[in-house]
Amino acid sequence: YRIRYGKPVVLVSGLPRSGTSMLMQMLEKGGLPIVSDQIRTPDEDNPKGYHELERVKELDKDKGKEWLRDHRGQVIKIISFLLQDLPLNLNYQVIFMRRNLDEVLRSQNKMLVRRGEKGADVTDEKMRRNYDQHLRRVYYRLNRLPNFKPLYLDYPKVVEDSHREAG
Repeated sequence: YRIRYGKPVVLVSGLPRSGTSMLMQMLEKGGLPIVSDQIRTPDEDNPKGYHELERVKELDKDKGKEWLRDHRGQVIKIISFLLQDLPLNLNYQVIFMRRNLDEVLRSQNKMLVRRGEKGADVTDEKMRRNYDQHLRRVYYRLNRLPNFKPLYLDYPKVVEDSHREAG
């Protein structure tokens, strides 16, 4: 695939509130070229920024995805729900952040309360089941498609010793 489709696009992925912004900061400090438009600015939930590219949020709608070719060898953040919408004619190196689902839900709920927003009328237990089912599909895809090369990182290990995990 590398010969056929060229250098990979590096993707940082995971569930929302799983530590992907932290991982983007680490990669940027490590010297990797980050693709971010800075439209979503730092706030109380992510004081060091989100490191996002708004265009990514349209992958599930956008028919023209050839713009991704221009970012081979660069790092783009993409939530796990959009991985299925990536074109299959590119190589991807996916750095996937895993975090305990209870922690993800607590972080999400805390963020919604702080923003004064009401979450969906779905219980944490139902969200946990939905996330678990979603992650099983994502892992299956990442581990089976030949143009995806996943690297899984665990949030608590990265927080505990970021230098070890970055190596």
